[in-house]
Amino acid sequence: MTHRNTAVVDTTSSPHALLRPVGVDSVRVRDDFWSPRLDANRGRSIAFAHDKCSSTGALDNFRRAAGELDGPFQARYYSDSDVYKWVESASWALAAGDDEDIRRRLDETIELIAAAQDDDGYLNTYFSVDRVDERWTDLVNKHEMYCLGHLVQAAVAHFRATSERRLLDVALRCCALVESRYSPDRTLAACGHPNLEMALVELYRLTGEQRWLRLAEWQLDSRGHGVLNGSEYLLDHQPVRQQSRVTGHAVRALYLYAAMADVVLETGDPELTRRLEELWTDLSTSKISVTGGVGARWDGEAFGESYELSDRPYNETCAAIAEIYLAWRLLLRTGDGRYREAIEWALYNAVLPGLSLEGTDFFYQNPLADAGRHRRQPWFDCACCPPNITRLLGSLPGYALTTSDEGLWLHQLLGIDADIDLPDGTRAQLSTTSGLPYRGTFTVRLGLSAPSSFVLRLPAPSWAAEIRLTINGVESAARPAAGYLVLEREWADGDELSIDYDFPVRLLAAHPYLASAHHRVAITQGPLVYCLEQADHVEDIRDLSLTGTEQWKRAPGPDLPGVEGLSTTASARTPSDLALYRPWQPGPDETRPADAAALTAIPYFAWANREPGLMTVMIPLT
Repeated sequence: MTHRNTAVVDTTSSPHALLRPVGVDSVRVRDDFWSPRLDANRGRSIAFAHDKCSSTGALDNFRRAAGELDGPFQARYYSDSDVYKWVESASWALAAGDDEDIRRRLDETIELIAAAQDDDGYLNTYFSVDRVDERWTDLVNKHEMYCLGHLVQAAVAHFRATSERRLLDVALRCCALVESRYSPDRTLAACGHPNLEMALVELYRLTGEQRWLRLAEWQLDSRGHGVLNGSEYLLDHQPVRQQSRVTGHAVRALYLYAAMADVVLETGDPELTRRLEELWTDLSTSKISVTGGVGARWDGEAFGESYELSDRPYNETCAAIAEIYLAWRLLLRTGDGRYREAIEWALYNAVLPGLSLEGTDFFYQNPLADAGRHRRQPWFDCACCPPNITRLLGSLPGYALTTSDEGLWLHQLLGIDADIDLPDGTRAQLSTTSGLPYRGTFTVRLGLSAPSSFVLRLPAPSWAAEIRLTINGVESAARPAAGYLVLEREWADGDELSIDYDFPVRLLAAHPYLASAHHRVAITQGPLVYCLEQADHVEDIRDLSLTGTEQWKRAPGPDLPGVEGLSTTASARTPSDLALYRPWQPGPDETRPADAAALTAIPYFAWANREPGLMTVMIPLT
């Protein structure tokens, strides 16, 4: 086994991947927008999450399993996964740069995890002391394999970041136990919460051992045969090779589909490939909120039917992260820019709202309208979202760019410095600066050890009305292809590209089948969705409406440092008849004449950072 790189998803040797990753340790983010957030994640959020794992008892559960502590099990039966996600977060932070406090916490936590493992390799603290006879008796509900999946992901990240094997050896022993109990082609087995499948494929990529890929395929193919009581909610209603409709618990479904994509990257399985394309079409055309959030139903954190998207959807933060995991794998396979843009949109508008501007309060759900009662919390009894956010932000540099046989691909418009080996072996230093998300300026500077001919691909987002490009000060043209600008030439040391993305304010209307958004629009500009908060308005924001012809100006977000908003003059019209229902009559509604009113829109990710009040994303049209 060799330590290849710090890739989040390592498709370096995947035969059916078009793109190859650039590791977290090779990309340094220095971006006016993202650097403060990554610094807060590294400097506050990760330590805060570790402290919470301690105060909730999640870490004490490992001490109890190791025989170091008496007392009852604490927290939820899947709380081990919170610790493992924290370990992964901390590992990616170390990959980006050493930190004494993070390293100390990480070493202590890994020692604790290793001490809790049984002699036969079993490790789950809920079952370690007083529930030994209940092990493997409730795959539907008790998340044993789900927790193991997070252990494996943490172990892979830790090994890639540090080259240390301690946690990896723990994970390998656990997986060997699962393999011996649920042998491929012999004993059907799947977890009520998918996750181990993804992790096993990444373990195969790290170790080169075919057994882990085979076990992942077996877990996938165990579904649809009643192992989880045939539950549609748990994705057991059909074999995965027959599933073409997005359904069930949103996070579980998207983790399952991401695992299917992982297997396709390694095997090229045509049935799974076809199903993934159908599932993505169903997801992207009828089951995603305008913010990129997914999982419409509060009942069961689940997907609903097509167009079942209210203004108060569940939109769990973890589900948006799972959507990114799926889209990233599909992007690695195809190079199709629609997946790149889905990642970008979800990152800004469905993940980032899950974290306060201070970095220590979190959203579990992300509705598109609120009466002022939904507020971020420091932690949750079900604490899946906070450490999921910290691990995604910790690994964000690994989503910035990739290489392929033909050259270099930039996927996210971040300010970065990166060290890259080009396909012909040339060593390249890439430096970018970005004005996004508020300004459309982007520059790329190349440092090359020697002149090199390769293809450079840059994002061509659908939100850009016009894109202007210069190379070394000379206006240039690029060939558009699948959501990218394609530039093929011999590049020299010191070459500089400047790209100007013109992105006017766009008002997005919904499909007519989406009843909750009828005759309403969302305000967007560039990669951001905006919302109205009552804190910025005198009038009740429910009385404000737009014509669609407004002139917009950029303005600082009031009381929101570093946040920029949009302002315009809208109409305010208060209903004169306040009855809940009244007889309908043809003609205009009986309302008072419209008054001009100042309207301020702030990025949706920044809402609920001030005093409570009304919030809405979808704005009525006059």
